[in-house]
Amino acid sequence: MSSNQTPLSPTTDDTTATNEISKKAAKKEAAKQEKLRKKAEAAAASAAAAALSEATIDDPLADNYGDIPLIDLQSKSISDRKWTEIKSLNSDLKEHEVLIRGRVQAIRAVSKKMAFVVVREGGYTIQCVLMAAKEKVSEQMVKFANALSRESIVDVQGSVSVPADSIKGTSQQVEIQVCKIYCINRAVPTLPINIEDAARSEVDFEEAEKDGKQLVRVLQDTRLNYRVLDLRTPANQAIFHLTSFRGIHTPKLIGGTSEGGSAVFRLDYKGQPACLAQSPQLHKQCQFLVILGEFLRLVQFSEPKTHLLIGISVMDIVDRLFVAIFDHLNENCKGQLEVVSRQYPFKHLKYLRKTLQLTFQEGVQMLKEAGVDVDPHGDLSTETERKLGELVHTKYDTEFYILHRYPLAVRPFYTMPCYDDPSYSNSFDVFIRGEEIISGAQRVHDPDFLANRAEACGIDTKTIATYLDSFK
Repeated sequence: MSSNQTPLSPTTDDTTATNEISKKAAKKEAAKQEKLRKKAEAAAASAAAAALSEATIDDPLADNYGDIPLIDLQSKSISDRKWTEIKSLNSDLKEHEVLIRGRVQAIRAVSKKMAFVVVREGGYTIQCVLMAAKEKVSEQMVKFANALSRESIVDVQGSVSVPADSIKGTSQQVEIQVCKIYCINRAVPTLPINIEDAARSEVDFEEAEKDGKQLVRVLQDTRLNYRVLDLRTPANQAIFHLTSFRGIHTPKLIGGTSEGGSAVFRLDYKGQPACLAQSPQLHKQCQFLVILGEFLRLVQFSEPKTHLLIGISVMDIVDRLFVAIFDHLNENCKGQLEVVSRQYPFKHLKYLRKTLQLTFQEGVQMLKEAGVDVDPHGDLSTETERKLGELVHTKYDTEFYILHRYPLAVRPFYTMPCYDDPSYSNSFDVFIRGEEIISGAQRVHDPDFLANRAEACGIDTKTIATYLDSFK
């Protein structure tokens, strides 16, 4: 080859082949890392279960702590348990007993008989103290608290105390002397990012560099990949509260179905399978839990170990809300209603002071008695819903009602089954004159059960991995 000849460069085919090998290697490595992660999670979960089992052996105070089983988290009945927001905890509540719910932000094990657990709700934090004491707090209970993973959701009950010195690292300058602590939803032992790492400012990095220290920096791509965690930082919480608007823009193209079923528009997006989003439900749920408070306290249950909320009381709220709206229109908008009726004649809506709530089975029975054949485990057609509206009007003299406990098979995969009959669900639809206007349900929050429900509904869990991971 002469000196002035141009060196040979790789051909297009060679480059393509190299890229394909690189992509395959990257996918293989990603699959390997995912397998190792799941193995580590399983080992950690097994260790935690073993530790809890060992801790509760021969402990007379075992009922005062532990992981709440899923069946006790399904909507059942309403209790008079009162919750206190962490942001409202101050010295005025000294020696008052309170019940809080929040995420475990930090744990400091002092000894076998003492531990500190920092619990966070929204942007507010409180230090909870567990100190072994006869007939109050056992050493096993302290051990249970020390074994909790960060970002797990816990219920804490205890009395408020005011320490002599100021508390560093928490927003509230009081403590809770814990007498009961329950884990509602346990986070994975190792999170992809730590909240304290994601919350650091550039000033923190500059000062650390001066001192010769190296801090973990959470890069932008990582923040976006694990946005459900990044949004929990104090700064992000404050930003959303400052804007006084919780609007979000959800993706319109997603990797898989969000509701299940066959009516999905599928397409190829840059070599990857995708489909048009059926509903932004999954994204709204993640955003709602992060921005509007970690947990919604609409219902508290009567049994000692039933803690989760939603379902029953939400229907009561819908009842009071719509009755108030109807009353306001009838009392304060008579002139406008009359003007509308001149061009669009209508009859005034009939509704009860206490909104009628029928179970799905009761609705099906009414339809069968009227000669309408209905599958007790199937959905109602539009025509059947209108017929039921007529029957309800005739029997109960109301055009506004709520139908609840729908068959599980006709609701999305994330709907919680009924505790007493898993073939039905903790869900409801609201009707006016036989037309559905809104619907709702208690959501499944347990990641393993959620994955099983998705698979049962024919949804590939890989396509909703980000959603499932938000509960871990």
